[in-house]
Amino acid sequence: MATTIPVLDASTAACCSPITGGVMSAEEAAELAAKFKAIGDPTRLRLLSLVAAAEGGESCVCDLNEPLDLSQPTVSHHLKILVNAGLLTRTKRGTWSYYSLVPGALPTLADTMRV
Repeated sequence: MATTIPVLDASTAACCSPITGGVMSAEEAAELAAKFKAIGDPTRLRLLSLVAAAEGGESCVCDLNEPLDLSQPTVSHHLKILVNAGLLTRTKRGTWSYYSLVPGALPTLADTMRV
């Protein structure tokens, strides 16, 4: 039995990408640039990886210093940038902060570059 595979029209896919779908507003460009700038740092990429790989999908800030061999203030600075960029969320529990990926944030960011 033959299987039919749908053919995607490239012009349809282009309409959905913020890069190729039309001219971005200055505000949209600034927001997108902040996200890419946030992941443009190797330490922040490692933080995203550590948080994503953590059991339960979240990490306490206290568990992130040692793997990066960085001080707590430095790790907190990088985490704040990731939170402000909309890539991580932060939840306070007592004196500790727990971080997790914003659902769909990374795939959405990747989709902006698809043509």
